[in-house]
Amino acid sequence: MQARRAARELAFILFSQFDKKITKYSKEDLKDIILKSVRILTSSASDELKVSVGALVDMKNKIEDYEAEHETNLNRPLEVSNVPVPMVLTSDMTEKIDSMIDVAEKALLALEIAEFTTLDSQNDVKDYAIEIAEYFQKYHKEVDELIQKHAKNWNLQRLVKMDKDILRIAIVELLYIKDAPMKVVVDEALELAKKYSTDDSYSFINGILAKIIVEYGIS
Repeated sequence: MQARRAARELAFILFSQFDKKITKYSKEDLKDIILKSVRILTSSASDELKVSVGALVDMKNKIEDYEAEHETNLNRPLEVSNVPVPMVLTSDMTEKIDSMIDVAEKALLALEIAEFTTLDSQNDVKDYAIEIAEYFQKYHKEVDELIQKHAKNWNLQRLVKMDKDILRIAIVELLYIKDAPMKVVVDEALELAKKYSTDDSYSFINGILAKIIVEYGIS
């Protein structure tokens, strides 16, 4: 994982903990929230991996039972080992495997973010996440007004908070930090949407950002 990607993920988690008094957080408050966020990430990753391991053990037991009860092995002497048998991968097992893959990927991502944030050589991860937060503190009214302007037929207060936070991070990067290429900022915002928000979020966020890019002539 790249440092900036980890920083955006961390900023997203940071934003999720903001209340309406966004301007009252000091830099030390932000650092403290980040530290707590990393602890939450690692704890959650550990719990998710334990669930995934439990599901794998359960699946292995079911496969072994299926093998033992197959007619091929039922007819074999008790003292000999079972032999492998053909097995059709059912939709139920496929769903479980997909679920475990999803859990494992999220857990690994959480651990990567935690690693990037805590390594002394990667202070830029924490610093960039805080920079995004501080710019939003300063320009939060303008950013939210911009979202409201382009989210036609949507009330800002009724938007999914995850979508708002993803848009806020991307807009801050595009309009105020101006340090990353436009395409990278948009692509990373859409990646966050796919990971954390609803099925409709991808196109919604992409549409809002496209309008802002055109309005400000960002290239």
